[in-house]
Amino acid sequence: MNKIRSIVAASLALTVGLMSCDSGDMRRTPGHIYAPDMTYSRAYDAYTSNPNFKDGQTSRKPVAGTIARGHEMPDHLTEGDTTAYKNLTTALRFQDADLAEGKRLFNIYCGICHGTNLDGQGPLYNSGKFASMPANLKDAKYLHMPAGQMYAAIKFGKNMMGSYAAQLDIKQRWMVIAYIKKIQSENGGDAYTYGATAEAAPVAAAETAAPATPEAAAPAHH
Repeated sequence: MNKIRSIVAASLALTVGLMSCDSGDMRRTPGHIYAPDMTYSRAYDAYTSNPNFKDGQTSRKPVAGTIARGHEMPDHLTEGDTTAYKNLTTALRFQDADLAEGKRLFNIYCGICHGTNLDGQGPLYNSGKFASMPANLKDAKYLHMPAGQMYAAIKFGKNMMGSYAAQLDIKQRWMVIAYIKKIQSENGGDAYTYGATAEAAPVAAAETAAPATPEAAAPAHH
């Protein structure tokens, strides 16, 4: 009897062992995964094939004629088109907070050469590493320079200055220029024209203010 029991036990053990072995693609006991939805994505990963689209690509281009939320209209500037540079302008207008951001961006990307006082006395020039002085933005040569030319210099670079198109998006470039023009207007330059009008501020505040409750928005009945 003991011998029979031993044989049965050995057979059961062998069967369990064989069942637990990996059988390739036919494995029936994959075990437990802590986060299966992270291991096996329920969505299509970028750059993988996707049968839901005619071209079989998961990554999609933006819909034609649309602009991503938070982005500006393209400027359509072509490098070297100086006529377009001089005529380029913007409808953007900036509050004090925007000018403060323009100043911060200027000090990060421009101040090292042009100086935080816009006088061309940046630390790189003062260190003796430059043979010629960067532009003094308070000099008469630049006080009346069209904003579009400054924009083009930021986008494409000029002389020893490289392009900052990758560092500053369209709105940020205009923020920097608005800050420069504000400082220039206080040092003999043209009148500053990028500020939000006094009439626009209360209107904008009224448009963004929302009633706390539906009842507050409803007219009172007496």
